[in-house]
Amino acid sequence: MMRLDVRKLLPGSRALAIVPPYAWLALFLLVPFFLVLKISFAELEFGVPPYTPLYEFKDETITLALHLRGYAMLLADSLYVQTYLNSLEMAAITTLWCALIGYPIAYYIARSAPAVRNVLLLAVILPFWTSLLLRVYAWVGILRNDGLLNNFLMWLGVIDSPLEIYRTDLAVYIGMIYAYLPFFILPLYANLVKLDTRLLEAAYDLGARPWQAFLKITLPLSRAGVIAGAMLVFIPCVGEYVIPEMLGGANTLMMGRLMWNEFFTNTDWPMAASITVVMVLLLLVPLALFQKSQVRQMELQREGAR
Repeated sequence: MMRLDVRKLLPGSRALAIVPPYAWLALFLLVPFFLVLKISFAELEFGVPPYTPLYEFKDETITLALHLRGYAMLLADSLYVQTYLNSLEMAAITTLWCALIGYPIAYYIARSAPAVRNVLLLAVILPFWTSLLLRVYAWVGILRNDGLLNNFLMWLGVIDSPLEIYRTDLAVYIGMIYAYLPFFILPLYANLVKLDTRLLEAAYDLGARPWQAFLKITLPLSRAGVIAGAMLVFIPCVGEYVIPEMLGGANTLMMGRLMWNEFFTNTDWPMAASITVVMVLLLLVPLALFQKSQVRQMELQREGAR
């Protein structure tokens, strides 16, 4: 039987296939980033827009002025450094808790019967049908001093006075774990559901205990799903604004709130742009590590196929 090679019929098909996603990334990622980068090198000015132009053409001379005030303040003011460190810490702790909670859930869904599996997946996806703002606002009613949680615990007699949870870092952790847990479960489930269970049966036949089979087979083979879920949780948590603003206190320092204050309260666009640029550069590190891990896994799969 004669086989038809589509690549010979359409020699430029591969290029045509990758052009749209690259154009999309350039339009909605690179262009906005370079605009923010441009603003970060400007100087604060009262007007519209509230910053100076980077270059000026006068008397047949082009004058380029790059101001580093924003970046200098990031290094000089301990508030900004502490905000970056606190944001990274809160994002890392949130990711860790999502892993501890989400892995058993994803594993249970992947090992359930197909009919039950669909219902459980629907339960994980169901919160996305409601606005994040409404879901976080619901936690305000649950966690505040006269909220549902404190009233229920006092009704049971577990506590005598309300627990101070609302407007604390603990409330922010609860809100972020709740909001981003599905982002960890779904990619990990997609990885676990493809796991060949015959490997586990072979391990049991060779005398491995369930926990040994999990550590030596299931966990290593699900590493890609864990890394993907961790990136989907960690990266947006670093720049989170809504949850810290609604559940956190005045001392809850996160970059999202800081950028909002600089943009809209202080109207200091160059400073806010400098904060944004540094945050993006910080997030490139985990993205690069994730890409390296993905490339390494693909190479191992090719070697195994040979």
